[in-house]
Amino acid sequence: MNKFGKRIRELRNAKGYSLRQLAPLVGVGFTYLSKIETGRLDFGDSPSAELVQRLAIALDADADELLIAAGRIPNSIAQHIFQNPD
Repeated sequence: MNKFGKRIRELRNAKGYSLRQLAPLVGVGFTYLSKIETGRLDFGDSPSAELVQRLAIALDADADELLIAAGRIPNSIAQHIFQNPD
């Protein structure tokens, strides 16, 4: 299990959601969520930034924290780096 998957599982359990309950809230299948949590995605290491944001909303979590855990750079940080490359 990777850091992102572990964090999603922690947040999901804290909200009392099963995979089947959370899946429709974020627009994916429960098997896909299971693969996220176990780090066994077929096509890459992390889901899209859009899905990470939907997960953050559904789980009342910090989107930037989840994006970083998923290996994605949050827009606010990317813009700051672009504006201040030094």
